[in-house]
Amino acid sequence: MKVLLTNDDGIEAAGLQAARRALLEVPDVELAVIAPDSNRSAVARAITTRRPLWVEEVDFGDGTVGYATDGNPVDCVRFAKLGLVAGFEAELVVSGINHGSNLGDDITYSGTVAAALEAIVLGIPGIAVSQQSGAGELDFRIGREFDFGVAARFVARLVEEIETVPLPEGTLLNINVPAGQPEGVALTKLGKRIYRDKLTLEDEGEGARRLYRIYGQDISFEDEEGTDLAAVAAGRLAVTPIHFDLTDRAGLDALAVYDLARLLAPAASEVE
Repeated sequence: MKVLLTNDDGIEAAGLQAARRALLEVPDVELAVIAPDSNRSAVARAITTRRPLWVEEVDFGDGTVGYATDGNPVDCVRFAKLGLVAGFEAELVVSGINHGSNLGDDITYSGTVAAALEAIVLGIPGIAVSQQSGAGELDFRIGREFDFGVAARFVARLVEEIETVPLPEGTLLNINVPAGQPEGVALTKLGKRIYRDKLTLEDEGEGARRLYRIYGQDISFEDEEGTDLAAVAAGRLAVTPIHFDLTDRAGLDALAVYDLARLLAPAASEVE
């Protein structure tokens, strides 16, 4: 199986390197690594369209190489799809291992999850893997110490058995590994964040120039059983299937009874 490994923390990130070493040990896996040349956290599905992208070959020092680009995680997946690596056409995309969790509403900001989303947009199965720090954070405050051992072994085993995993077409797996030794694996839905952002004036410059902070630090979540946030908080490894179809089916039915076509009529016609 041909597996593309990417991330949003950069090609030198410890999490990606842990995943790379583990995937190299999986039988019958041909691994290609294409990742940003530096940290691109929280860029979500940003793509680079207004300039060309640099790519540099990186020697990992163990007989293998990867490719670093000044683009974003989604660009990396597109590079693989468009043939950057000769003779390589990805059959699976693994994104991570991210430094810090990607849970609940936060996945919409995540470059890690965005790369896996791009995979399924392109018709390729995707897996996003994130590791909670030793500090046990459940928000944006990323700790400094990470142990990627469990996450790397889990994703390697999953890739080894991916052809037998009942993964519906167009669905990715978002995996979040808690700090320490997980107390089991939970299949979860996305949880709900509680953001407490506020506008804070940090500094004033010349003229009308102002420096503001708009993101708060005291982020929490709704502690609902069955969610990824609740699972990781309880020390369990969370696996959440996600698809790209954002259509609200109930919303379609609700709007069907409302005559939207009449809004196209000119105002004069309505008066008549």
